[in-house]
Amino acid sequence: MVKSVVFIVLPVFFLLSCSKKNSGQDNAAPPVTPNTWDKFSMGADLSFVNELEDYGAVYYDSSKVKDPFVILRDHGCNTVRVRIWYNPQWVAEITGGKLYSDLADAEKTIRRAKSIGMAVNLDIHYSDTWADPAHQETPAAWSGLTLPVLKDSVYRYTLRLLNYLSSKSLTPEMVQVGNETNSGMLYPEGEVKNDNYKPFGELLNAGIKAIRDFSVGSPVKPAIILHVAQLQNATWWIDRIINDGKVTDFDYLGISHYSKWSSVNNMQNIGDVIKNIRKTYEKKVMIVETAYPWTTENADNYPNIFGSGDGATGYPLTKDGQKKYFIDLTQAVISGGGQGIMYWEPAWITSAMPDKWGTGSAWDNCTLFDFTGNVLPAMDFMTTVK
Repeated sequence: MVKSVVFIVLPVFFLLSCSKKNSGQDNAAPPVTPNTWDKFSMGADLSFVNELEDYGAVYYDSSKVKDPFVILRDHGCNTVRVRIWYNPQWVAEITGGKLYSDLADAEKTIRRAKSIGMAVNLDIHYSDTWADPAHQETPAAWSGLTLPVLKDSVYRYTLRLLNYLSSKSLTPEMVQVGNETNSGMLYPEGEVKNDNYKPFGELLNAGIKAIRDFSVGSPVKPAIILHVAQLQNATWWIDRIINDGKVTDFDYLGISHYSKWSSVNNMQNIGDVIKNIRKTYEKKVMIVETAYPWTTENADNYPNIFGSGDGATGYPLTKDGQKKYFIDLTQAVISGGGQGIMYWEPAWITSAMPDKWGTGSAWDNCTLFDFTGNVLPAMDFMTTVK
C-alpha cells in the first residue's frame, strides 16, 4: 500500500485462536465462483482484520453478523493477501503489548483463509514496519549487515517462514518477495543508487531462490510475485529488474494501482500497459493492491487518505461509482491478459483500533463495507466480471 500521504506508507512461533465473535459461524462450502485463484485471483488484503476485531469491528452481510472472511468468499473472493513484518515491536507499544502482522498473526490470517477454501498471497515486507516506495527499512536485527550476509539472511528467513507454514499445512499459494520495491529494498544495501540495480537484484534473487528451493520438496509450489507501485512505473521497472538486476525467475509482476497516485487512469490504457508487459517480458501480471472511495464523508476523526479530488474521471465517489469503477477496472485487467486483482484492506472500517497516526480508520471511505459494517454493492464486482 502506498502510504506517503498519511503514513509516509525472530517472530514468536505460536498460533493465536480465532476471534470469539466468529466462533461457530457458517463456514460451509463456498458458492460457485467465476474463477479459481490460478485462473484469475479475486483477492482481498485482510491483514488488519484480526486486529480490527480485537478492537471492536463487526461485519454484516444483509444485516446479519458474519465472519468477514466468509463474507468476502461468499461474494466471489478466492484469495486472501496477508502481510508479514519481521519483528514489529513498535506495534506492541501502541496496542499495550500485543503484536500484529508478525508471524503468529499472519499464521492466524492464513488459517482463517484456508479453512474456508481460499488461496493465500503472503506479502513479505522484509522490514519491521511498513515497506513502500519511500521506505524500505532493514529489520533492526539485520542492521549493519554487509550485502553478502544480508542476502543469506533473506534466503534463510524466507525459507524458514515457508518451512514453518508448511509444518502447519498452511503453505501460501503465492509469495511476494518485497512490497512496493520501486527503488529497492533493505536500505541502504539494497537501495537503487546511480541506476545500479545489482545489489537489489541480488537480494530479490536470494528470496526467490529460497522459494524455489522450498518448492522442490513441497506439494504446494508458491508462485513468486515481484511488486512495484503504480502502473506508470511498471514497464520501466520490470525492464530494469530483468536486464540490469538480472532477476528473471519470477512468475508475476504485481502492481499497486490507486487512482490518487496514478497517471494511468483510463481503463483502455490500463489494459494496454498490462498487455504490453505480458507480450514484451512474458510474465503474468496482477494488480495486487487497489481501492476506490465510495463516499467523501468520514466516519471518525482520523483524516481520510482519499479526498474528494482523488477519484478517476467518470467514476463519482459514490456507492454506485465505486461498483462501476471496479467492474470496469477488473474488465480492463482481464482484457489486458492480467490474472488477478486484489483489494487492499477492504475491511479497515472505523473502530477503536490505533496505529502510528491516529485511531479509527484513514480508509473508511475506501472499504467494501459501509460505516456500520454492512457490505457495499461494490463487493459484488468479483462475481459480476467473468
